[in-house]
Amino acid sequence: MREPRADATIATALEEAAAELEQAGILNARREAMAIWAALAGTRLGDVWLRREDEAPTAVAEQFQKALQRRASGIPFAYAVGRTAFRTLELKLDGRALIPRPETEGLVALVLEWARRFPVAGDRLPAPGNGVVADIGTGCGCIALALAVEGTFDRVIAVERSGGAAALARENAELVAAPTPVEVREGDLLAPLTGRGERYRVIVANPPYVTAAEYDALDPAVRHYEPREALVSGTDGLDATRRLLAGAAPLLAPGGALFLEIDERRAEAVRALAQGHGWRRIEIHQDLFGRPRYAVAFPQEGA
Repeated sequence: MREPRADATIATALEEAAAELEQAGILNARREAMAIWAALAGTRLGDVWLRREDEAPTAVAEQFQKALQRRASGIPFAYAVGRTAFRTLELKLDGRALIPRPETEGLVALVLEWARRFPVAGDRLPAPGNGVVADIGTGCGCIALALAVEGTFDRVIAVERSGGAAALARENAELVAAPTPVEVREGDLLAPLTGRGERYRVIVANPPYVTAAEYDALDPAVRHYEPREALVSGTDGLDATRRLLAGAAPLLAPGGALFLEIDERRAEAVRALAQGHGWRRIEIHQDLFGRPRYAVAFPQEGA
């Protein structure tokens, strides 16, 4: 690893980094170098450019060199810098959890909009809560923490079967310090919710939904660095979704709903699964690109 020069400017560091990234085959190398610096310095791309003639702070320059080497070796950007942005949050991230995608931000928006439109009825005015929400397969905790920060739920339960990812979610919960209490439970899918006598206003999940064959065709950066178990779900990509649809309804409070991110190619298969498991109503919603990306299932009419 190249040692940063004591008198180097930010511009010098960026120029050298861009050349190294370009040589490694990274597209848009100059912008990528600026993005790495911005992520580590906790600032915006525009601010990096405006301050490019400033002397490079030693601590940031050292972190920058390490992140640069990771990125040049092919490690995805979020893992290289050790953090990721998700809606209003800046979260810690590493190979213990999947990199959050923009489509999942849309899942959070769908839950928040529904909760605003259909608040919990009760006598807790003037500021009623919205019950308890459970995020299944929380990964780094992005969905759970976004709902805890932006929503008006009473509590958020984050469930994760991977011990490493659960530990990361706890680290992020401490980092974010959301106003709504967040509890991380370890276990597979709905198992940590059962047998507790608790009902949930919302159960939300971005479950694995890729087949083994589709996984083999994914970008090598995904296959080599992101956890396979967070992506693959049986021969048809629906194992986790099937289990959620089979078991979530009895755990929901009256008027509650199940929110799922789904594969656009299997929207109708998900609808058929929900109907087969007795859900009264199933809605398919599109993402920002017009693709059928989210399923919302209701156990009762009128919910």
